[in-house]
Amino acid sequence: MYTQLFKEILLTIEFQDKHIEDFIKHHPGLITLDSKHSSNVKQSVREYHVKKPIWWYTRGTSLHSMLNYALQIMDGDILVRMGFFITDLHRNIEQLHKEQFVNTSWTSFVFTVYRGQGLSHTDFDELKNTIGGLMSFNNFFSTSTNRDVSFSYAESSANNPKLVGILFTIRVDPSQSTTPFVRVGNDSHFSEETEVLFSMHTVFRIHDVKVIGTGPPIYEVNISLTLDSDEELRTLTDHIRRANHVDGKGWTRLGQLLIELGQQDTAEKIYDTLLNQTSDASDEGWISHQLGRIRYQQGLFQEAITLYTKSLMLLEKSLPANHPSLATSYGNIGSVYHSKGDYPKSLEYYGKALSIEQQSLPENHPHLATSYNNIGLVYDSMGDYPKSLEYYGKALSIKQQSLPANHPSLATSYGNIGSVYHSKGDYPKSLEYYGKALSIQQQSLPENHPHLATSYGNIGSVYHSKGDYSKSLEYYGKALSIRQQSLPENHPDLATSYNNIGSVYHSKGDYPKAHFYCEGAVQSAERLLPSNHPDLLMYKRNLEYVKDALRRSSLSHIK
Repeated sequence: MYTQLFKEILLTIEFQDKHIEDFIKHHPGLITLDSKHSSNVKQSVREYHVKKPIWWYTRGTSLHSMLNYALQIMDGDILVRMGFFITDLHRNIEQLHKEQFVNTSWTSFVFTVYRGQGLSHTDFDELKNTIGGLMSFNNFFSTSTNRDVSFSYAESSANNPKLVGILFTIRVDPSQSTTPFVRVGNDSHFSEETEVLFSMHTVFRIHDVKVIGTGPPIYEVNISLTLDSDEELRTLTDHIRRANHVDGKGWTRLGQLLIELGQQDTAEKIYDTLLNQTSDASDEGWISHQLGRIRYQQGLFQEAITLYTKSLMLLEKSLPANHPSLATSYGNIGSVYHSKGDYPKSLEYYGKALSIEQQSLPENHPHLATSYNNIGLVYDSMGDYPKSLEYYGKALSIKQQSLPANHPSLATSYGNIGSVYHSKGDYPKSLEYYGKALSIQQQSLPENHPHLATSYGNIGSVYHSKGDYSKSLEYYGKALSIRQQSLPENHPDLATSYNNIGSVYHSKGDYPKAHFYCEGAVQSAERLLPSNHPDLLMYKRNLEYVKDALRRSSLSHIK
């Protein structure tokens, strides 16, 4: 889903030679015809234009592996830097596809290609559970008409105990795809190859999986090219597209998508550049708003308030008093005050946002759901659970009417309701709602998205309360792993993870490990939060409890 949106956005951007130069400066030697010229950026740019993108992609350098790995993990920094090449390669494939398969003898010719590779055991289990369904390859997907060559790659992977050897056998009907592909041939660096190259985000239907070969198990997976027509996925993608205002200009759209993916640093670079290029007050207000979102996600709350307030002042000059964009600004300021622990101030700003939305939007508009949800969050933090469930219920009702069943925003509501039931001590009900949230996020978000970490942490918290410490550490560990991959090292959510894990070890009586994690939580939080923030005070109390337990444990050993 996100790679599809990423591709759509890149294709709206007019890349220039300066973007190619920037990539070459950061990755010298990947684009050059002569290694003697690898340090000459201008020469390398000229050489890039001499050959077609497919030639560069199939050349024996790490260019293609860097690109596909970045697409696999959605590394925003590399993908933005390689945006020119992704666009050029897709258009090159698109052009040749028209020449080869549109209104030619190949248009109705069904053929078979193969790809041998390894999959992790987890990915393979997921694939088996999807038989009859759809799968997409988010990267540029290389295949061969030579089965033996592809089988050898699968065979090699099967000898690795960490991987499952897979031979994809792919039925290709040129009339059944909206994503272009091309028989590479003379356009490849290796013109004798029998390669068929598919552009990114090609969708296939999985038919069956069976064991083949006489040595270590190799699995043949029969799939076929299909129209990109999964109704549920398309509906979800359309909602994500609208939520990210993709009717804007290319770079602004890209920045919003990167924020959605948790890639704040790369998004900030884009918005800083845009801010320096604009003299329009309305544009400046919108960009300041996005920078405020970034600062908030980075845990820099006072900077976020400053940027949100600046944005609000600029927007108030050009918009009517009840414009929904002003409600968004009020709501975001309310979110920051909530995170700072200033609940009355938070309710004040959330109330302003809700008032504007009730005047200017239909009663089932998703923005109203957001405001109801935000107010519910504050009451939850204040311990007023009946009020919290009341507002969470209003938010969920609107979302169920207006959003697809696997939209990430529904996961947020389910998670919040699960939190209230957890606080009330109703653990089965809590796990039920947290499970609903996690299921949606696993379908709709990248595997290392921070929202998944939140759900794993929530489930870990319930198991901790139930006294199932092994399960609790398992889920808390998953949450910490994602946050370490996707968040800056001083983000407050990391402190939350450290504290959670430390608390479990405290409950288990493993005081040295508890001390290690609880101390990490305090150190992380002290860099970000005000000294009177409830979270920081809680982390400090927990650390003191652990220190006291360590002292008592030491004394008992001495006796």
